[in-house]
Amino acid sequence: MTIEFHRELDARGLNCPLPILKTKKALADMSSGQVLRVTATDTGSVRDFQAFAKQTGNDLLSQCKNDDQEFIFFMKRK
Repeated sequence: MTIEFHRELDARGLNCPLPILKTKKALADMSSGQVLRVTATDTGSVRDFQAFAKQTGNDLLSQCKNDDQEFIFFMKRK
């Protein structure tokens, strides 16, 4: 499954709460309905992104782990 995205954020090597803070800032600069692709390495980011989506109303369209043990998130701006 391929998800089209409008902007990409590299949060590899950053620990909690930086991936979420950078995602929040990136989404604020985007238009409603646009999709942000985030790559992170922090294992806590999985639950952090789920909670962030629930708290903010932005949609977590997809989350997966790639072969490099990186987490890929697709967030849709509300």
